[in-house]
Amino acid sequence: AIALERRMLAPLRDRAEYIIDTSNLSTAKLKGELRRLFAKGGTLEGRMDVRVTSFGFKHGVPMEADLVFDVRFLPNPYYVPELKEHDGTEGPVRDYVMNAPESHEMLQKLEELLAFSIPLYQREGKSQLVVAVGCTGGRHRSVAIACQLAAYLRSLGYRVELSHRDKDNRR
Repeated sequence: AIALERRMLAPLRDRAEYIIDTSNLSTAKLKGELRRLFAKGGTLEGRMDVRVTSFGFKHGVPMEADLVFDVRFLPNPYYVPELKEHDGTEGPVRDYVMNAPESHEMLQKLEELLAFSIPLYQREGKSQLVVAVGCTGGRHRSVAIACQLAAYLRSLGYRVELSHRDKDNRR
């Protein structure tokens, strides 16, 4: 069957401008070879695309997430009456979450981890990364931290899409 397929494809192979033997290529190496041959100037324009999303664990972990971080140990604005109905994109909620010393330390450690690991994901041929940050309901703590992470990753030059899956889900 393989010999027949090769005979049938021989006219196409004879017309091919490039032939890549993938027998011993990893996915990352194949991607690199395709970039070298077909990307403008032999490199990819731009950097890795990163999607940062907040979510609530009570609604389930996002299936598309590559990295999941749990921030349920941070102070919870849900239990502060004047903050309960607001979300982590709003200043008073963000300030409440970020005023806790553990929030700053955790955010610093997450930033260090992502600054270290994203280039390694790129080296392995990954062009997109989904970073999910979760708290109980997905309205307060995870939203505030996801916003901070997205801003940090943008400052490093990554293209970042920020979304809040459960921010408006009140059940």
